[in-house]
Amino acid sequence: MKLSYAGIQDVRGYEMIGVKLPKFDWEHMVASTMENPVWVHFGAGNIFRGFIAGLQQKLLNAGEAQSGIIAAETFDYDIIDRIYTPHDAMTLMVALKPDGSTNMEVVASIAKGLKASCDCVADWCCLAEAFRNPSLQMASFTITEKGYAVKTPAGELAPVVMADIENGPVQPRHAMSIVAAMLLQRFNAGAHPIALVSMDNCSRNGERLRQSVMTIVNGWVERGLATQAFADYVADESRVSFPWTMIDKITPRPADVIRDQLIGLGVEAMEPIVTSRNTYIAPFVNAEVPQYLVVEDRFPNGRPALEKAGVYMTDRETVNMTERMKVTTCLNPLHTALAVYGCLLGYTSIAEEMRDPELVRLVRAIGYTEGLPVVTDPGIIKPRAFIDEVVRQRLPNPFIPDAPQRIATDTSQKVAIRYGETIKAYIASPTLDVHSLKAIPLALAGWLRYLIAVDDKGGEMAVSSDPLLPMLQQQLAGVTLSHPESLEGKLEPILSNANIFGVDLMYAGLGEKIIGYVREMLGGVGAVRRTLKKYLA
Repeated sequence: MKLSYAGIQDVRGYEMIGVKLPKFDWEHMVASTMENPVWVHFGAGNIFRGFIAGLQQKLLNAGEAQSGIIAAETFDYDIIDRIYTPHDAMTLMVALKPDGSTNMEVVASIAKGLKASCDCVADWCCLAEAFRNPSLQMASFTITEKGYAVKTPAGELAPVVMADIENGPVQPRHAMSIVAAMLLQRFNAGAHPIALVSMDNCSRNGERLRQSVMTIVNGWVERGLATQAFADYVADESRVSFPWTMIDKITPRPADVIRDQLIGLGVEAMEPIVTSRNTYIAPFVNAEVPQYLVVEDRFPNGRPALEKAGVYMTDRETVNMTERMKVTTCLNPLHTALAVYGCLLGYTSIAEEMRDPELVRLVRAIGYTEGLPVVTDPGIIKPRAFIDEVVRQRLPNPFIPDAPQRIATDTSQKVAIRYGETIKAYIASPTLDVHSLKAIPLALAGWLRYLIAVDDKGGEMAVSSDPLLPMLQQQLAGVTLSHPESLEGKLEPILSNANIFGVDLMYAGLGEKIIGYVREMLGGVGAVRRTLKKYLA
C-alpha cells in the first residue's frame, strides 16, 4: 500500500490494517482550495501535519468545509520535495495511546505543499495568488518561536532581516519578510481582510507575530519601498488581525517502532529522512492523543468552523489565562523538573521518569500542592483535570519518545515563567507563605546542580544548549562534587538575578533554602537522590 491519492484507492487494504481514510472527495477538495483558498499555513512540519491539518480534516469529513489547507514551508524546502510531493501532501497520522495501542488515519486535508521562496517561481506565484484572493480567511503559523525573531540577542536587526528591509518585498528571505510580502500582494489586490494566526507554543504569540511583521513593513515604508497606506492596512486589526492562541500537543520525532509497525503492515516508503537542514521527518507523524488549541476569535474575513473540530474559540483574556495555567502550573513546570533531574539521574525518557517514586512525588508536589492554590483558572478547562491528565496519562506514556535532554534546552529562558510566576503569587497572597514552598525550590536547585555538568553517579554529563550557559557555568566555576564548601558565595549572585527567575530569590526568602538543597546535592555520589528522598518523604 502507498500513501498517495492513488494508493488510498485500496480502501479494503487500508481498512484491513485499521487505518481510517478521508471521507471526502480529495480531488474536489484540491480544486476547491486552489480556486478559492480559505486557509494558508506557514510551517509544514510535524505539529501542523499531526494536529492542525487534522482539524480541517474533521471539518471536511463532516461536510463543514469544502476546501483544505495550502501548506507553505519557509525554512526547509526538502520537506516539500521529499515528504509532501511524493505523497500528494498526505500524512499517515499515528496516535499513541498509553496502553501501547494506536489509532491510525490518513490525513489528506492539505491541498498542496509549497516552498515559500522567491527562488521557486512557480510556488511563489501560487502562494501570492492565494494571498490576492478575497476568499482567503486566515494564514496560520507553526514555525517555532525562533521563526519570529527579527533581532539578535543584542537587540539589533538580524543581518538577513536588514537585507530584506534594504532589498524590499521582491526577494524576501526571512519568514517574517515573506509574510509581509504576501500581505503587500493582498493589499495591492484590494486590501482584503485576513487573520494571521500564530499557533506556536510561545506566550503572547499573536503580539510577537504582529511586532515582527510590522518591523519589516515599517522598514520598507521608511525606505520608500512600500506606502504608508500599506503600513496602515497591516496595523489596522479590523482588517489584519493577529489572534493569540494556546496550543498543546506532544509531537515528537518519528519513532522507529512506528516505522517498523507500518512497514510490517505493508505500507510502503515509511522510512524517515534527514533533510539538508537536519530535520528528521517521515511520511508518518506519531503523537499523543490529547491535544488543545485555544484561539482568540478575531477573524475579520470569517473563518473555518474550528469549534466543530474541538478548538476553543474565545477571547484574548481567556487565551492568556489558559496559556498561563499550562505554562506556570499544570504542565511546563513539571516538564522542566523532570528534564533536569532526568539528566542528573541518567534517564533518557520522560515516561521512564514517571516510574521513579521520588520524581513522581516531585512533580505532583509542584503541580497539585504548590501550583493549584494560585493557579489561573481560564474557565474553559479545569486546571485539576488538566494536571490529572498530564500526570496520569501524558507524561507516563511510554510510546512518546520524549527525552529530558531535549526538554532541558534553554532552561534559563523558561524558569521565570514556569516557577517565578508561582513564587510571585505566593509573595502577593495574604494567606499563603512563600517560605512553605519546597518542591519548586527543589526544582530550581536541581537545575543549578545540573549546570555543573556532573551526574549523580559522578560522571561527566552533557548539558543542553542554553544562551546563558557560558555565563552561568563561569559563575559556578570551581564548584565540585563531594566538596559542598566549593559552593560558598557562588549562588547568591545568580539567585538574586530577577531577569532569570522573575524575582530576586534571595530577597524573596527562598535563596538560602535553594543553596542548602544544592549544597546537599554536592555531598557525593548519590547525593541528588538522597536529597530528593529526604525532602519528598
